[in-house]
Amino acid sequence: MAGIVSRYNVRMAGIGGQGVVTASHVLSNGVIIGKGQSTLVPFFGSEKRMAPVESYVRVANVQIYEIGEIIYPNVIMIFHPQVITHGKSYTMPFYSGLKEAGVVLINSEEPVAMGEDQERELRLMKAKVCYLPATKIANEVGGTDLATNMAMVGGIAGIIGMPSLPALKQSVHERFLGKGFVVSGGTASLDNVIERKFAKKAELVEKNFAVVKAAYEYVIERGWAISGKEAEVREAVAA
Repeated sequence: MAGIVSRYNVRMAGIGGQGVVTASHVLSNGVIIGKGQSTLVPFFGSEKRMAPVESYVRVANVQIYEIGEIIYPNVIMIFHPQVITHGKSYTMPFYSGLKEAGVVLINSEEPVAMGEDQERELRLMKAKVCYLPATKIANEVGGTDLATNMAMVGGIAGIIGMPSLPALKQSVHERFLGKGFVVSGGTASLDNVIERKFAKKAELVEKNFAVVKAAYEYVIERGWAISGKEAEVREAVAA
């Protein structure tokens, strides 16, 4: 990732059960696998479905010294439209603190209805608002809406240019197969159980990465990827 300095402060917002924290780990670890730098901090209250969840991820191809809550993001990821329409977020309005020329990636098949004040403020910020049908991609490619978080990761990676698809593939693999898996057993019956368990997890990894890749390609095809010149501008604004 040599050349232009790329640095993004990413604030993820969603609701409990969507895997927002898992998404932040996959994104952060993918950047590190790709020889970049990253720090992350999840933030949530009661661990229950539909409760608000946020996670803060810093990614860069240069050294990062900060850690903690991101007050002024230049990238915001909205995992569920309710974060906007129902105010299910710890940071309200959802674009609070967004830096000029920032990116907003929203999981929705169509634009979400916003108030006139919200639309005006986003225009004044020169925000790049992108609508990604993450849940639809998750269902069509992965067979479950539980992979919505993987679609969001693939989408934002395609937009900001990090991490790469190979790094994301390894990150997804490490997330689901990297810990707690016993590779051999003392009896043939135990070996068979382990093989079946591995097969299921391997299929899970394959489907999750397929969702990541589909979302990544979706944003690239629509020309949402940040160009080198845009990266220079955003870095200057973020500094």
